[in-house]
Amino acid sequence: MIRVLLADDEHLIRGAIATLLSLEPDIEVVAEVARGDQVAAAVREREPDVIVLDIEMPGMDGLSVAETLPGHAVLILTSFGRPGYLRRALAAGVRGFVPKDASADELATAIRKIHSGGRYLDPEMAASAMMAGESPLTERERGALSLASRGATVGEIAASLHLTEGTVRNYLSSAITKLGATNRITAIRVAQEKGWL
Repeated sequence: MIRVLLADDEHLIRGAIATLLSLEPDIEVVAEVARGDQVAAAVREREPDVIVLDIEMPGMDGLSVAETLPGHAVLILTSFGRPGYLRRALAAGVRGFVPKDASADELATAIRKIHSGGRYLDPEMAASAMMAGESPLTERERGALSLASRGATVGEIAASLHLTEGTVRNYLSSAITKLGATNRITAIRVAQEKGWL
């Protein structure tokens, strides 16, 4: 049996996926969690073979969770097929990336493939990621823009990143320019749509 852990904050969707996977003769859902910060404990306790993560979860997003699970077979199941998310997931060692509108058969196939050591990437998502290119943002620009997207002021961003306010303004200005935006709000929107935040 392939032991699976499901992490998704939407109870109905998580329950439906668990029910559909339980119909597969070789797949068993051994744990379900609703928050990203609950995954590590569930992995230690239940020892799943495959970890299926949503991206948008409270506590910790699925991509950040994946970065903390090196060596584990991780599959991202998401309704956010943004190119930057796929690139970040692959950089974190994620072996599967499947949209939530995939069929139950496709999800089961992806789980089996990554359990056997392979990779499974949704073809449309892979093509979009290749066409979108890499993020033009540096890690500092992304960090400053990410904090700004949560409503942090320049002073709060500076304190959080241990930088001066002038340096933060420079990072934000550079990000705005690189994204072809006219202001911080537009830059945040562009970066989020591309999956770069």
